[in-house]
Amino acid sequence: MGKAKNLGLIGLGMVAGVAASFQFSAHAQKEIGSPLPLDELRQLADVYGLIKTDYVEPVSDKKLLSEAIGGMVASLDPHSVYLDQKAYKEMKEAVQGKFVGVGIEVASEDGYVKIVAPIEDTPAHKAGIKAGDLITRIDNVPVRNMSLDEAIKRMRGKAGSKVTLTIARRGEDRPWVVPVLRQEIVVASVKARMIEPGYAWLRVSQFQENTVEELAKKAKALYAENPEIKGLVLDLRNDPGGLLPGAIGVSAAFLPQPEQLIVSTKGQLPDSNQQFYGRREFYSQRGADPLAGLPAGLKTVPMVVLVNGGSASASEIVAGALQDYKRAIVMGSQTFGKGSVQTLRQLSADTAVKLTTARYYTPKGRPIQATGIVPDLRVDETAEGDALAVLRVREADLQRHLASEGEGGKPSAQAARDQKEALDAQQRAIAQLKDRKPLDYGSKDDFQLAQAINHFKGLPVQLAKAEPEAEKPAAPKTLPGTEQKPPEIKAPKK
Repeated sequence: MGKAKNLGLIGLGMVAGVAASFQFSAHAQKEIGSPLPLDELRQLADVYGLIKTDYVEPVSDKKLLSEAIGGMVASLDPHSVYLDQKAYKEMKEAVQGKFVGVGIEVASEDGYVKIVAPIEDTPAHKAGIKAGDLITRIDNVPVRNMSLDEAIKRMRGKAGSKVTLTIARRGEDRPWVVPVLRQEIVVASVKARMIEPGYAWLRVSQFQENTVEELAKKAKALYAENPEIKGLVLDLRNDPGGLLPGAIGVSAAFLPQPEQLIVSTKGQLPDSNQQFYGRREFYSQRGADPLAGLPAGLKTVPMVVLVNGGSASASEIVAGALQDYKRAIVMGSQTFGKGSVQTLRQLSADTAVKLTTARYYTPKGRPIQATGIVPDLRVDETAEGDALAVLRVREADLQRHLASEGEGGKPSAQAARDQKEALDAQQRAIAQLKDRKPLDYGSKDDFQLAQAINHFKGLPVQLAKAEPEAEKPAAPKTLPGTEQKPPEIKAPKK
C-alpha cells in the first residue's frame, strides 16, 4: 500500500459525539518478528468453539469475532479501540465538528464513565452535568464494566430523542437521574473578541477541519477593527484536542518563521518517527493558504496561552510549542497529558482499528504523554482557588495509560496516602461546587482571563495558592524575553 499523507487527529479519550485521537494512515503492516503463539491461539479457538456449541443461546460469528477484536485492542491503553461500522461512521462525522449526542467529554474510571468536562452550550452543559460526575446508568442500563465505546454508543442516537443518565456526584447521598435530549451539536471551533481596548481574546474550543481558516479569519477581523492590539490571549482551556493539522496551523499563525518545528513523534515504526513544521503542507492541502495575509502584528504581539486540566493533545501541542519558543506565557494549571499518537488502520471499507503508535514531543524534546504542559504562571480558576482541579481526571489517572518516559510507580504505602489525601481534597472541593454555575469563558467573571490582562498591563497577577508537587519538575526555567535561544531547526526528513 502507498504511503498516505498524515491527517492527524488527536484528542482526549473519547467524547460522547466528539472524535478521539488518531492519524489516518495507509502504511503497510509491519512484519511480525516472532512466530505466532500457537498454544494461545488454540485456546482462543477452543473458547470460540465452546461458545458456539454450549452457550445458552446461539451467538453469531460476527458478534464473537468483533468483540474479540475489540477486547484485544481495548486492553492495550485507553485510546486504542476497534471501530465497527457505526463507530467508524460516527468518527468521520466528528472530524467535521458536528455530531448528534449530549455533549460531554468522558473517560473510564473504576468501571464507570467519568465526565471530564461538559462541552459548552450543549444539552449536558445546560442540564447541570459537571466535571467529575460519574455516569452509573444509561437508560437504566448499568455501565459498570461496560466498555467506554459501548457507553458512548448508548448516548448517541437520533436528534430530538431522549437519553436518561443516572449521575453519581461525590459528596451527594444518592444518585440523581437527568433526562437529556440528544441534538446535533456543532462545536464552534474559534471565538474572538476584544476584552477591552487594546486586548484581544481568541478561544479555540476544539481543533477541527476548518480551525485554521476560522482562526485566520477572526484574527484578521480583530486587527481590521483594532490595529493597535497590545496583548492577545489564546484560550485553550477545556479544549480536548482534534486534528493535528489544526494544531500545527494555529501554532504557525503566531510563530515568526515557517521553518520552526512544531511537534515531533517517536514510535516503533520508522514512519512513526516524524517532525512537523509550520509550513503550509503540514496544516493545509486545499485551496489557498489560510495563513496568507495574516496581520504582521500577530507574529509579535505579547501573548498569554490559558490552559487547564481539560486542555489535551492538540491543545498541548500548541501550548508546548509556543512555550518552547518563548513566544507566549502559558498560564493556568497543568494540562491533561494526552501525548500519544493514534493511527487509523483500515480493516475494511467501513471498519478500522485505532492503534496507539507513537508519542508526541515538544520542539525542545519534552514528552507530553502522562505529563502534560506545566504553565509558566500557575493561576487558579477563581480568586478563591480551583475547586475543580482535584476532580479533573488526567491521562496519568486513566487505567492502562501509556507511561511517560521515566514514569515509575510509587511505594504502596505512599500511594495509599496520596489516594486518601486526594479523596479528602475531593470532598472539600465538592462542598465548594454545590450550586456553582459553569464558568463562562471570556466573560467579565473569568478570573484567569483577568489575570492574563493584568500580566499584559504589568499589574500583579494572583498566582495559585499552592503548587502541586507533580507540576514542579517539568516547568521551564526561563520566560519569554530571556536570552535563551529556541531549539535548532533541523531539515525535514524526505
